[in-house]
Amino acid sequence: MSLPGGAINCEELEKLARERLSPLAYDYYASGALDERTLRANVEAWSRILIHYRVLADVSARDAATTVLGTRVSMPVLVAPTAFHKLACADGELATARAAARAGTVMILSSLSNTRVEEVCAGCGGGTVWFQLYVYRDRGATAALVARAEAAGARALVLTVDAPLLGRRERDVRNRFHLPPGLRVENMTAAGYGDVLEPQAESGLATYVASKLDPALSWRDVAWLRSITKLPVLVKGLVRPDDAIRAADTGAAGVVVSNHGGRQLDGAPATADVLGPIVDAVRGRLEVLVDGGVRRGADVLRAVALGARAVLVGRPILWGLAVAGEEGALGVLETIREELDQAMALAGCARVADVNRELLR
Repeated sequence: MSLPGGAINCEELEKLARERLSPLAYDYYASGALDERTLRANVEAWSRILIHYRVLADVSARDAATTVLGTRVSMPVLVAPTAFHKLACADGELATARAAARAGTVMILSSLSNTRVEEVCAGCGGGTVWFQLYVYRDRGATAALVARAEAAGARALVLTVDAPLLGRRERDVRNRFHLPPGLRVENMTAAGYGDVLEPQAESGLATYVASKLDPALSWRDVAWLRSITKLPVLVKGLVRPDDAIRAADTGAAGVVVSNHGGRQLDGAPATADVLGPIVDAVRGRLEVLVDGGVRRGADVLRAVALGARAVLVGRPILWGLAVAGEEGALGVLETIREELDQAMALAGCARVADVNRELLR
């Protein structure tokens, strides 16, 4: 399956998406914090990892399927949690969830979605949905949201821990980012926290986060979250091995090595550079996933070789949505699948289990 609009890679797809999106929406999706050094480093770091391919390995039949938290997926690629999909297309997160289901993988739905978790889980076409959680100062509203996600059929919670405040995204400041009329944080409308309004200055989302989310979040809250749900909990936003060990000690089922797509602390390390040490530190006590800068199937191969269970892909999905809705998002996933299949063949790997650190030496 090809990408929409005649694009042949994610970079070309982004250019097409930029033509279709409003400047406010495109800058919101594309931007990083401050000078955007970490945003660029995330992409560049994968390309520095060389693949020492095997030969004469019989790769006539290949299978990229694997499991994440016991759920079988067709490839080690999940849809990352990103906010406000209706800025890209009218069907928003429903289009994304259906594309993920058709591709045989997991969609992680953002707390800051324009579609309620109940609607996404009911309308995803039988796919698997995980729910990304921000912890609000209003713990009652947070607990109610967790209960709703579990009741709706979400299969895991992904707790984001790297956003006590929002990183300063200068493109959003320039645009005074806000949600256009008719769009809200639908998961929080019942609690009265649905509006992201246009500010007098700065970013409306930064104001929203500073006033609504809890900057006092600590490791105790991972235990609290586990106490109010039966769902497995992953901790997202780690770049340090000692934090990953701490997550394992709290009983987390997994971690997502992530710097929030370069959108929080500019100058944080690229996720490709810290993935291996984190995998080594946790010693198999939990599953390790990674996001940030994955643009090619070979990047997926590199991540799995370093020990990741799977990667999360964010911005390319948004570009696909902007250009062609559900079909565009599906095109991104299938293009990455095709590139991964080719990379596996050329690296001498018939199965995901064949992809290991030996390829990187």
